[in-house]
Amino acid sequence: MLAYAGRRVLATIPVMAVVALFVFSLLYIAPGDPAAIIAGDQATPDDIARIRATLGLDRPFLVRFGEWSWRILQGDLGTSIFTALPVTALIRQRIEPTLSLMVVTLILSVGVAVPLGVAAAWKAGTLVDRLVMTLAVLGFSVPVFVISYLLAYVFALELEWLPVQGYTPIASGLWPWFRNLILPSIALGSVYVALIARITRATMLEVLAQDYIKTAAAKGVGSRGLLFVHALKNAAVPIVTVIGLGIALLIGGAVVTESVFVIPGLGRLTVDAILRRDYPVIQGVVLLFSFCYVLVNLGIDLTYMLLDPRIRY
Repeated sequence: MLAYAGRRVLATIPVMAVVALFVFSLLYIAPGDPAAIIAGDQATPDDIARIRATLGLDRPFLVRFGEWSWRILQGDLGTSIFTALPVTALIRQRIEPTLSLMVVTLILSVGVAVPLGVAAAWKAGTLVDRLVMTLAVLGFSVPVFVISYLLAYVFALELEWLPVQGYTPIASGLWPWFRNLILPSIALGSVYVALIARITRATMLEVLAQDYIKTAAAKGVGSRGLLFVHALKNAAVPIVTVIGLGIALLIGGAVVTESVFVIPGLGRLTVDAILRRDYPVIQGVVLLFSFCYVLVNLGIDLTYMLLDPRIRY
C-alpha cells in the first residue's frame, strides 16, 4: 500500500514540472509582443524596453525559466505589473470566495447527482430514468452563463429570494455566507451534476447486472442495502474518478460564474489579468489551479486503495 502511494506521489513531480514549463511559456507563446501590448499604443521604445526587462524577455528562456522556478519553489509567484503587489498577496485576497464556491458546489453536486444516478439505474426504463437523463442532457447542453442569468433573473430579480451578486465572507455568519453562494453553486454545478449522474447510472446498471447482486436479492437483501451497500460500493471507483476529473469543470466554470455574479474570487482576478495582459498574475493563478487539480487527482488515486483493495498491491 505504501509503495503504491509513494509511486503516485512521485508521479506528480514530472507532471507539475511540465505544467510549470507550460505556464511559464505563456509569456513567450502569446501572440504579438507582450511588452508592446502591455505598454499600449502611446508607449515609447524606452517604455517597451523597460517592460521587457521587467518580464525578463530580454534574457535567455532557460535562464529565465530556472530563476522563475526557483522563486516558485520559495513561494514567490512574482509581482503584478499593474498593481505592483505580490501575486501571492492578490491570490490570498481572492482565494476564500473561489474556494467557498467550489466546496459548496462540490458538496451540493455530489449529494444530488449520486442519488439521482442510483435512482435512474434502479428504475431503468421508467419515467424516473427518463426524467433524470433529460435533466442530465439539459445540464450538458445549456451553457453555465445562461443558467446563471436565468437563476439570477428568476430567484434574485423577480422573486427577490436571494441576492443577485456579491460575496459575504464566512466570518460574517454562516447563513449570509451560504445565501450568497446558493445561486452561483447551482449554476456552476449544473454540468457537474449531469456528468456524475450519467456516469453513476451507467456504472450502477453494469453492477446491478452482476450475479452477486442477483444472489443478494434472492437472499432477501432490501433495496437500500442492495443499492448502497453492495452495488454502489462496487461502482464507486468510476464514480470517484469522474468526480476528480470534473474538478476541471469547476475550475473553468468558476471564471464564468464569478463574472456573472460579481464574486471577487480568483476567476474574476484571472479575467481582469487577461484583459490587462498582467502575465505574472495569469501565470500565478494558472499554476495554482493546475497544482490544485493535480493534488485532487492524487487524492482520488489514493482513495482507490480504500475502495478496491486490489489496487494496493
